[in-house]
Amino acid sequence: MSQRPPSKHRKGEAEYLITTTFGPETGFSGTLRFSDSLRIKGSFEGEIDATGRLYIDAEATVIARRIVATSVVIGGTVRGDIDALDRIEMLPSAKVYGNVRTARLRIADGVVFEGSCEMIRNPESFSPFAPVPNSAPAS
Repeated sequence: MSQRPPSKHRKGEAEYLITTTFGPETGFSGTLRFSDSLRIKGSFEGEIDATGRLYIDAEATVIARRIVATSVVIGGTVRGDIDALDRIEMLPSAKVYGNVRTARLRIADGVVFEGSCEMIRNPESFSPFAPVPNSAPAS
């Protein structure tokens, strides 16, 4: 069986190659780890802990406790906090409900963004891949 070559982004996005795509009919839940790039066109629920690039298409829905990746481009709906070492880009169709933390941020006109934003001033000292302590309520 031959493999399809990696696809490119839509016009207006960075010219990175996408090595894996979850199609529109794909639903996935759990912990997702990858090191290259992933495009989600369907739905995902869980946690994303990646050292690669993540692309969330306009038709996609992602519900995650935490998303960690080198860069994240969002066109769909995301519910959850996002940490990106390099950048986060919210396309005009994006709906983001959660906090974001990154060195570079681009928000297009028309985006729905409900959350807070923390800009990382020194990306060399920022490690989004470090474990997050559990935030259990005080007894």
